[in-house]
Amino acid sequence: MKLRKVVLIIALIILADQALKIWIKTHYTFGDTNITNVYWFRLHFIENKGMAWGWEFGGGIGKMLLTLFRLAAVIFGTWYLGRIVKQKYSKGFIFCAALIYAGALGNLLDSMFYGMIFEESSYSHIAAAFPKEGYAGFLHGRVVDMLYFPIVNSHFPSWVPFVGEDRSFQFFSPIFNIADASISTGVITLLIFQKRFFRKEEDTLQGQAIETITEVSDRSQVL
Repeated sequence: MKLRKVVLIIALIILADQALKIWIKTHYTFGDTNITNVYWFRLHFIENKGMAWGWEFGGGIGKMLLTLFRLAAVIFGTWYLGRIVKQKYSKGFIFCAALIYAGALGNLLDSMFYGMIFEESSYSHIAAAFPKEGYAGFLHGRVVDMLYFPIVNSHFPSWVPFVGEDRSFQFFSPIFNIADASISTGVITLLIFQKRFFRKEEDTLQGQAIETITEVSDRSQVL
């Protein structure tokens, strides 16, 4: 896969991710779920202060360290993508790496800049872009999430143990964004097809080695 195709894939994911995040942030109040009428799919606006699933650690310092870690990962990913493209890894592996990289970069942009370029979102106030003062400083922005798929809403049967008084059950409950989906798709696809991706690469290298040996042998016979 050529580098320009990889860059195009990453650019399209970033553009879609940021466009949806900015639209949600500037058109809806925090926690708004009345964006779609489809019972199994909703756009539910929330903001994630920490890691995946909303985990947090260390307050403001922890948030800054998390953003710096994401930045370091993206810098490494930039180098690694260039390396695997140059070394002509399998197209499937490069595509998965590009998905993971694009997702990481998409969420990094939120963490780095959203605190400075947006107002605070609340349950009654829709945030405006580019205010005189943002809701947080550099590296302290919150990741915007909105994709919500409550496909099944039901209750556990009475005979199921260890559930407690609240026996409600929901699948699928996480709220995420396009960047998260890109990362998950890349990782899952890589895990499922890793043998095929790396076997193809090994076969290619073996084929190149055989061709080289054959070419040397032919030259030796001519001489």
